[in-house]
Amino acid sequence: MNAFVYNLVLAFCWAAITGDFSLASLAFGSVLGFFALWISQPLIGVEKFYFLRVWRITRLAVYFIWELILSSIKVAWDVIRPRPRNNPRIIEVPLDVKSDLEILILTNLISLTPGTLSVDVTEDRRTLIVHAMFADDPEAEVANLKSGMERMVLEAFHP
Repeated sequence: MNAFVYNLVLAFCWAAITGDFSLASLAFGSVLGFFALWISQPLIGVEKFYFLRVWRITRLAVYFIWELILSSIKVAWDVIRPRPRNNPRIIEVPLDVKSDLEILILTNLISLTPGTLSVDVTEDRRTLIVHAMFADDPEAEVANLKSGMERMVLEAFHP
């Protein structure tokens, strides 16, 4: 069994012991199970990449929530201004992510962030077409997407 399945089993065991199968109880059981697996890692032979991946996915989620908050404030402020300062453009972002899952996650994270929208992926899957609401400097916007979201997605899904 892999570490994720162990973690799920431990979370359900926690819920069964407490008699509470709520989402909060399962989440707490997952966290408890994660630390139990981490402590007992040498004994049961859990792969170390699982713990690194969980950390990286958590970091990606926190980064996305931070970007979501900042971009929401930026878009809301621009909407209520008497003279908006947006400069929308279509930009092309060269992709380093390769798998369908990585492209899907990246495009959805970009589309969920206010002010940006993933429009299309080219046939060769090497370029992502993005509509950016604040693209005064398209090269800076591409660099921001590549060094932020794309880098985090790559780190989360590669060993």
